[in-house]
Amino acid sequence: MAVTINADTSNGLVMTPDTSGEIKLQSAGADIATVNSSGITMAAGKTLPASALTGSLPAGMGGKILQVVNSTTTSGASTTSSSFVTTGKSASITPSSTSNTILILVNGHYDTSAGNAQSHCTIYRGATNLGNATYGLSSLFDGGDRTIGGMAMMYLDSPSTTSSTTYTIYIKSGAGNSTVIGMQGVPTTITLLEVAG
Repeated sequence: MAVTINADTSNGLVMTPDTSGEIKLQSAGADIATVNSSGITMAAGKTLPASALTGSLPAGMGGKILQVVNSTTTSGASTTSSSFVTTGKSASITPSSTSNTILILVNGHYDTSAGNAQSHCTIYRGATNLGNATYGLSSLFDGGDRTIGGMAMMYLDSPSTTSSTTYTIYIKSGAGNSTVIGMQGVPTTITLLEVAG
């Protein structure tokens, strides 16, 4: 048995005490949540809305990881374009507050496909390139031989929104060669971490 606090529609606030050390919250006699020394447990079918987590955080909460989204693909993508083009490899996240940031981690590998070539990768938020307009966030150069190398990008973004936000890998060729990412089934991974502001 718990101390029950019921927002009753007929009698107003009704409290039924005992010595269990728990507090049970009800509305019109229906359980909403239980509070005890372990924390708060929502009743079956009840959730705490994301809007309840927005606004100012308590002291010391800034920098906490609030959610993690991961997307892994094994399909390849290639281009000979001298402008950044989408690979179709993306991940989406919905921030819980406009003051929070998104840490984007990308890992994979890419191939210049030829000698004396250049390959470049970047991350787009929607239609916005988060990297350098020419070189992106990761570049692979070779001085004579075809080069296959690891590709890693990291970027801390401030999207300033609570709407679903999509981050996509884009690639381009710097010297007319074919830039390939995710060849031979090697995974390309995008991980998004929401960081409390």
